[in-house]
Amino acid sequence: MTCRVREWSGWAATVGVVLAEMRIQGLGVIEDALLELHAGFTVVTGETGAGKTMVVSGLHLLSGGRAEVSKVRTGMLKAFVEGRFELGGAEGATRIVTDAGAEVDEDGSVIALRAVSVDGRSRAHLGGRSVPVGVLADLSEQLIAVHGQNDQLRLLRPAEQRAVIDRFAGEAVTEPLEQYRAVRDEWLAVVAELTERSTRSREMAQQADLLRHGLTEIDAVKPEPGEDTELTEQIKRLAAVDELRSAASAAQAAVSGSPDGDPDAPGAVGLIGEASRHLTGSEDAVLRELGPRLDEASVLLSEVGAELGSYLETLDADPALLEKVLARQADLKRLTRKYAADVDGVLAWADDARRRMSTMDTSEEALAELAKRRDELAVTLAEHALTLSEARVEAAAELAEAITAEMSGLAMGQAEIEITVERRTVDESDAHAVKVGGRLVHAGPDGVDDVELLLRAHNGAPPLPVHKAASGGELSRVMLAIEVVLAHADTVQTLVFDEVDAGVGGRAAVEIGRRLARLARSHQVLVVTHLPQVAAFADQHLVVDKGTSGGVTRSGVRVLEQSERVVELARMLAGMESTETGRAHAEELLAVAEADKSAPDKPKARRGGKRKKAK
Repeated sequence: MTCRVREWSGWAATVGVVLAEMRIQGLGVIEDALLELHAGFTVVTGETGAGKTMVVSGLHLLSGGRAEVSKVRTGMLKAFVEGRFELGGAEGATRIVTDAGAEVDEDGSVIALRAVSVDGRSRAHLGGRSVPVGVLADLSEQLIAVHGQNDQLRLLRPAEQRAVIDRFAGEAVTEPLEQYRAVRDEWLAVVAELTERSTRSREMAQQADLLRHGLTEIDAVKPEPGEDTELTEQIKRLAAVDELRSAASAAQAAVSGSPDGDPDAPGAVGLIGEASRHLTGSEDAVLRELGPRLDEASVLLSEVGAELGSYLETLDADPALLEKVLARQADLKRLTRKYAADVDGVLAWADDARRRMSTMDTSEEALAELAKRRDELAVTLAEHALTLSEARVEAAAELAEAITAEMSGLAMGQAEIEITVERRTVDESDAHAVKVGGRLVHAGPDGVDDVELLLRAHNGAPPLPVHKAASGGELSRVMLAIEVVLAHADTVQTLVFDEVDAGVGGRAAVEIGRRLARLARSHQVLVVTHLPQVAAFADQHLVVDKGTSGGVTRSGVRVLEQSERVVELARMLAGMESTETGRAHAEELLAVAEADKSAPDKPKARRGGKRKKAK
């Protein structure tokens, strides 16, 4: 992925794909708003009910999310959300755009549009082309990850939790996973073939007999490619030999002259020869130059005459030969009536029959050989599965330690993450069972491991699945901690957090802002927040303003200058925008945030953790 390096407030951030602009029209309380988003950390604030959440709702629509008619602004027929993405050479996103028939602009950007009408209809456009909404969903998977109070479902899925470990581990998992999948594919193919041969032995034996009978019949005739066409032409000649001989003889006489040398019937060759002699003896140079061309014509006609003579020699009236050819044609027609439309098709059927028969050997020897191959592959598959499990166990321990460390500064100081990696035990009835470590386990496409993210809310509390142990706000913070840890492994460049700071304040809020700013070094980060401590760390501050005109509430979005940021932060500090104390506190917040962002990174301890054995 091609990246660009940009400087913000003393920070250097490398970001690939970014959402450069987003326009919202007729969505909720927002009548018309244009958001020019920063490539780093953008924060959205505003009064309660001003429409901050409509920014996230707009991103949902732009990402192919469900269209809700209730979100269309009262008095308008449609709601529009338009976004301009700077792809920066992202191959996956670019491929989705081109596969949809759309085009990337010369500057490497593409415009996506979603429209929702009050009658429930939804339309999507990408790069100037109308596309299914699913295309926007596919594109958003490459570009945007939205985390909010209602967007934690993906973290709750076991497959996603396993994917988190795999992303964190990198090549330590991807390489053995690729090897495991290659062996598994071969193992499944052998298992399927053995099962088919064993369970369908009688049916396959009957099919093999039919194929064998057909091959015997075809081999007895021994047809040649294109032979039926050649026989048809030969039969036509033998059946009309007199007419053909008359036509060929007349043509030969016209070309070569009378066979008995009659001077009154010299033929074309004789006439051209006479013309050539006249020109050759002429004293005029122009006429003499025409002589060689007549000689060339004479040679060509002589060759035609010779070929006509050869053709006449093959035109013997031979009733026995005609009968033999007709019999051969009848043999070929018996084959074409049964197996294909022509002889070439019959030969193709025979080749396919031989191939199919090679897979229909149901003898004890053949089945034993397949069973041996299946067992050998199962042993190899178990070895790769064990290697994969061990890599995940080690990565799980390190990832759990890193997430726990991040959560300590997110008002979850006593919380601890545990990640279990367990093999899914099954019995012999499982078609995909393989023995690993002395136990039968399910060999799925991603390995034999079930991964679960557990949260211990405080000391003494039992570890529970994260969605059971965490509240909505805590779940968002767990996701934030994970995103910070996985920042360099995540291919999605635009991260959106909605109310990620719910239920926290004070020092914890400062730590959330600091972590979001750190995340913005490698990603584009968009945060909807009500905490001034978080907003102070932003590279760009957007505010949603609400106003009333004629009894109608309207909201707009604007970018705040530095002085305006002070006023907005003071307002967020319990409505202290009109007091000197509030403004002084806001200025202090901004100064602390800028100093923190300008400070060099502290060296981090090497990731580690005790290696846990797979269960």
